[in-house]
Amino acid sequence: MLQLPKVIGHRGAAAYAPENTLDSFREARRRGAAWVEIDVKLTADSVPIVMHDSSLKRTTGIDRLAAEIRAADLPKDVPTFEQAIACFQELGLGCNVEIKPCEGRETETARVTVETLRRCWPAQLPPPLLSSFAEGSLAAARQAAPEFDRALLLGEIRDDWQARTEAVGAKGVNTNGQKLTAPRAVEIRKAGFTLSVYTINDGDVARALVAMGVDCVITDAPDVILKALA
Repeated sequence: MLQLPKVIGHRGAAAYAPENTLDSFREARRRGAAWVEIDVKLTADSVPIVMHDSSLKRTTGIDRLAAEIRAADLPKDVPTFEQAIACFQELGLGCNVEIKPCEGRETETARVTVETLRRCWPAQLPPPLLSSFAEGSLAAARQAAPEFDRALLLGEIRDDWQARTEAVGAKGVNTNGQKLTAPRAVEIRKAGFTLSVYTINDGDVARALVAMGVDCVITDAPDVILKALA
């Protein structure tokens, strides 16, 4: 079974600093997070960057698609994946790397992500966890770099969850904590998978989920959830 911390900072500490930025990662560390979750996608010139949306507009105000902008033209607040990894080394942060491909780039994004991890991930940090909603990306990551553990992201747990999880060789399931039911939590844990939930910012909800069997809570406010679970 995967060994994950009880709490992971969502896109850093998104309640307190702009998501998926170096400032957000530093804020997560200041607030007690041992790990953060980030999103990785590719620029037009296939450089992996830390960005959730297909467009840069919501987070930077620049109305450009990530897949159409070159790395040299990125706003300064958008880190490359390599810059993020260097920050994690400085801070001693583990990472759940969500592969967030632009449409049609599922395989390429996975391969570039794992190549970057193989080249840059510090040996003194815990091994990273790869996750994705894109099952093609997880399958490509498994083929290219089977040494990295994987978790399948599922917006809702349906009857086919186990078949889909096993098909990509995942050891964990990351799911929407607001939709998770106790029977499904028990089912996942009994089947031997690590269970993580996103994006929980209420301490009472986090405690209830952990009581159901959840292993890891992904949150915008890691300090709040760490205090609630202490």
